[in-house]
Amino acid sequence: MNTFGNQFRLTTFGESHGKAIGGIVDGCPAGLLIDYKLVEDELRRRREGDTPSPLTTRRQEPDSVEWLSGILNGTTLGTPIAFAVYNKDCHSEDYDTLKHCFRPGHADYTYQQKYQHRDHRGGGRASGRETVARVVGGAIAKMVLRTKNITITSRRDGYSIACTIQGLPAGVGNPVFARLNALLAYAMLSIPSASAFAMGHTPNDWRLPHDQFPDQWIPHGAGPTLTATNHCGGVQGGISNGMPVEFHVGFHPPATAPDGMLCRTEDGTLANVAPHGRHDTNHSTRLPVIVESMAALTIADLLTSTK
Repeated sequence: MNTFGNQFRLTTFGESHGKAIGGIVDGCPAGLLIDYKLVEDELRRRREGDTPSPLTTRRQEPDSVEWLSGILNGTTLGTPIAFAVYNKDCHSEDYDTLKHCFRPGHADYTYQQKYQHRDHRGGGRASGRETVARVVGGAIAKMVLRTKNITITSRRDGYSIACTIQGLPAGVGNPVFARLNALLAYAMLSIPSASAFAMGHTPNDWRLPHDQFPDQWIPHGAGPTLTATNHCGGVQGGISNGMPVEFHVGFHPPATAPDGMLCRTEDGTLANVAPHGRHDTNHSTRLPVIVESMAALTIADLLTSTK
């Protein structure tokens, strides 16, 4: 499953230490003016975080996008948009100690069990490096949403990201299995290290007493002030109600221990392995733009699918 979306689709490719990370955006309408600066700014946010820290990886990548198809003179053609971001700062030999070891809390063992083979260099496809393609695709989705006056913002509190979608009209989403909130949860939990999802203004809105949870209507309310509260997060019955769509995503911290990890070897024994290579010890500052990107892809797909 390397493709996200039904009508507005992003397919990603590449590994952490492969030649490139890239993607194909299909379903983008023709005539959209590409905002190259937005793409650059979003990639910078992913690379540096909202507050640059020495705790993030020392890997230094320019993250320069090569546009391969679907754009002419800065405007989309309505055909698939292919792009590549070439990996430059790879020190693959640093990961040779992990070739026959399974780190705790990582996807090493599960990938080996599923495929009987894995790319041990920096986590391969399971690496957070894969999110580069999501951010580029999400930037294009944001450009589409901008034409509809829909904006997406986020706020970070440690490893919890609060995200708000403003300007989404009522009626977006579906009943039963393709609910807007379910699709957002699916998108968010596809992000590496994501572990929790909650709708509402705060993560604990669902714990309110039954007589406090319902969002009371405001007389003659319109636009973003239909109700006095927004405990439901702007979604009722799986469909947007015109209020801001609000949700939270929880992430677990990096699993690599800087002082060594007790790994399981291929023969079933345990061994303490020093974590060579470049690893984040705190990746929370990178998360907001990735959450926004997946939210933008979700909404762009829903709006395209309803046409």
